Amino acid sequence: MQFSSAAKTPENPPQTTPSEDQNPAGVDRRLLDDVIGESREWLRRRQKEDGHWVYVLEPDATMPAEFILYEHFLGEVNDVLEARMADYLRQTQAEEHGGWPLYYGGDFNISASVKAYWALKTVGDDIDAPHMACARAAILKHGGASKTNVLTRFYLALFGHLPWRAVPCMPVELMLLPKWFPFHISKISYWSRTTLVPLTVLMALRAKAENPRGVRIDELFTTPPEQEKTFQVNPTGRLVGEFFLWLDKALHRWIDPFLGKRKARRKAIDAAMKFIGERLNGEDGIGAIFPPMVFTVLSFKALGYPPDHPDVVTAKKAVLKLMDLSGDTPYMQPCSSPIWDTALIANAMIEAGEERDGEVMGRAFDWLASKQILNTVGDYANWRPQVRPGGWAFQYNNDYYPDVDDTAVAVIGLDRNGSPRFRQAIERATEWVLGMQCKNGGWGAFDADNTYYYLNSIPFADHGALLDPPTSDVTARCLGMLAQLGYPRSHGAIERAVEFLKSEQEQDGSWFGRWGANYIYGTWSVLHALNAAGEDPKQPYIQQAVNWLKSVQREDGGWGEDCATYWQDKRHMVRGRESTASQTAWAVLGLMAAGELNAPEVARGVKFLLNAPRKGGHWDEKWYTAVGFPRIFFLKYHGYSHYFPLWALARYRNLTQGNALTTPYGL
Repeated sequence: MQFSSAAKTPENPPQTTPSEDQNPAGVDRRLLDDVIGESREWLRRRQKEDGHWVYVLEPDATMPAEFILYEHFLGEVNDVLEARMADYLRQTQAEEHGGWPLYYGGDFNISASVKAYWALKTVGDDIDAPHMACARAAILKHGGASKTNVLTRFYLALFGHLPWRAVPCMPVELMLLPKWFPFHISKISYWSRTTLVPLTVLMALRAKAENPRGVRIDELFTTPPEQEKTFQVNPTGRLVGEFFLWLDKALHRWIDPFLGKRKARRKAIDAAMKFIGERLNGEDGIGAIFPPMVFTVLSFKALGYPPDHPDVVTAKKAVLKLMDLSGDTPYMQPCSSPIWDTALIANAMIEAGEERDGEVMGRAFDWLASKQILNTVGDYANWRPQVRPGGWAFQYNNDYYPDVDDTAVAVIGLDRNGSPRFRQAIERATEWVLGMQCKNGGWGAFDADNTYYYLNSIPFADHGALLDPPTSDVTARCLGMLAQLGYPRSHGAIERAVEFLKSEQEQDGSWFGRWGANYIYGTWSVLHALNAAGEDPKQPYIQQAVNWLKSVQREDGGWGEDCATYWQDKRHMVRGRESTASQTAWAVLGLMAAGELNAPEVARGVKFLLNAPRKGGHWDEKWYTAVGFPRIFFLKYHGYSHYFPLWALARYRNLTQGNALTTPYGL
């Protein structure tokens, strides 16, 4: 805001004269060919020299704000970079409520707004300027800075704006607990694990920011922080959460002060730094995600590492590599997404007629194959020690944390390529994916059986994503992969996956989308997998999903689910406020996977994509359609509106020009 595999059909089915029922009326085939051709060429021109693709991954205001705070903690201020980040913050302030949302068009969020205001004040914005006064009023209206989430309060404590009792007590001695103990770092998700470890060091040291400009934000508190009695909340409202609240008070008052005087504290800090050092991951950073990378640098500072220490230099470079300043709008990315983008684009390009192992796709698949993780046994082995590595990460390099979802999509693409040179890579990846299946038949993203749900009730877990349990969308990708590779319906892994997906279906017929917004994403994912597994689409549970997808189509023929549907009281926003190209593509792909090629809803969706505003192969899309942590952290993949519409249109063309009603592929 400005205040001023199994049996397969050919990649390109024979162009026979389609019968009337395979040729839905109203679709301009010449336009269809033109749009597919233009979009395909658009992507060809954006392929990197080594064969991969990567697009900007845009978060909310918290990342650029945290970058500014990170620099001021260190006392190393780059005014040029901070000015670019401040530009983004001013551009994304919402006129509707004066604060900052978690996604475009979203409601006011207290934590994002406090960080953004604080960062802008830090870079020098006048607090009496209209945009600052408006933001401050909105923050105070919503209870002030004391009402922010745990990580925001942690930043506030680092700068002395809040007492340390304002954050949940997580003693660094957690690093010394045995694996059988109710809490162990291997029992939480990889993103929580890599973030928590450096946080425990900072908390043990009571680290204090340099804050070279002496910026204070006392004006954002409705009650003086030292007079605030209650900061922690019970995240789940369950009885065990009340116990954890009592335990947190005991930790703050007695246990942590006692531990701080013991020799074990130094041992615990050493264990934490050993964990970090083993996973530092070069210039790609620990966990290859922004929060642990930043907190690691802050830990080095708090421990007195000199600025020229090799680990410090490397870790700082990792943070800067996430910044994208290539366009008019600056972005502080939470991570990079090259494996995900490349694997999805490769599948879309083959669907669009690109030669499977020609110059473009050959380079893409060779690059993908080169990024397979074969020699590093990652954290997943805490619970699957017998499983050999063989997966892919989400980012350029993140060997300790291969991603099941990325691995499945990469294998689906490599299998479609068909070259025998990838057979060994496919077999090794399949072995890893099978080894990562959870006891209930599903798959999580990075760990197996990460289902210690009682831990969601600890005060630190107010973000609702402490764990990495099996989900419908990731399970669907694995099921689709296995089915495409020829695993029969009777195979144990297939049977258990199908039963898991049936058990996860919502009452209205949809499936929840853990990594994409939301029920449209989840339902598209599952329908593809069930089709690949050979499930009869006429079964009632599949028909219920089909009918649900049809029922949420918008009047203009598109689909456009709002991120607000992650809140149960806003499920009605599944039709959103505006159709989006990526969600329309998912819905069309999902319906076609269920044998609905000739349904009028599919034709209407295709026509929407053909006529929606776009620039070359880029469909206009301002809405966020992905999620990092539901209700806490949302994402906009800038590539989604490039390659998913192409994929949907190309598949529609292939099916309507062929003799099949659906695709034989897992995705």
